[in-house]
Amino acid sequence: ITLIGQTTTCLGLVMALPSQVCAQLCSRPCYCPWAPPHCPPGSPLVLDGCGCCKICARRLGEHCDFLHICDQSQGLICDYHTASAGTGATCNFEDNEEGCEVHGRVYRDGEVFQPSCKLQCRCLDGGFTCVPLCQEDVRLPTPDCPYPRRVEIPGKCCPEWICDAQDQHFRRDAVAASSLLSYLCQEWSTEWSACSVTCGVGFSTRVSNQNRYCRLETQRRLCMARPCPALPAAFPAVS
Repeated sequence: ITLIGQTTTCLGLVMALPSQVCAQLCSRPCYCPWAPPHCPPGSPLVLDGCGCCKICARRLGEHCDFLHICDQSQGLICDYHTASAGTGATCNFEDNEEGCEVHGRVYRDGEVFQPSCKLQCRCLDGGFTCVPLCQEDVRLPTPDCPYPRRVEIPGKCCPEWICDAQDQHFRRDAVAASSLLSYLCQEWSTEWSACSVTCGVGFSTRVSNQNRYCRLETQRRLCMARPCPALPAAFPAVS
């Protein structure tokens, strides 16, 4: 009970007193739960503001105070500028840069990251955009591959196309027919589409049969319309 009362007093004075004074108001010895709390992904166990008990660090945008501190490993501090507006203090970046949180991890504005081996993303203005790293071509049935299937290969990130041999006699005939097909195939393709982003690295697509088996497939390549402009420098916080 004494700890709760002193903590409340400290919270009321935190806007006017330095942290050293608040630390003196924490009672000793510490009385903590026998088992530490179970924290959500991206929220590590840290000591509370009194330096007594293990608590879950608060994440970006979550409420905070002297006792419930923010995740300093992510560059977060307890921002009391919002407390004057009556909304309470919240965890924010120290330099007031916007960021984004993906799967419990906070990324800085402009940071490039890969949430999985199949995607590459970029944090921008509190959100993020992603570009696929795996080809998304469509394989149609052909004489030499009448039953194509796309499967996950152990040890590889991107799925690959395989051909199921349903009939060995039909397959041998198909191989012979494929040699004749190469002479009869007329190459055809659409124009490359516009780049998927207006600046930076993106991708464009087209449909073409310019391949060994003269089959229609969606092809993808990287593109860059223009470099992205440099991000403006963050203004220092006004005290």
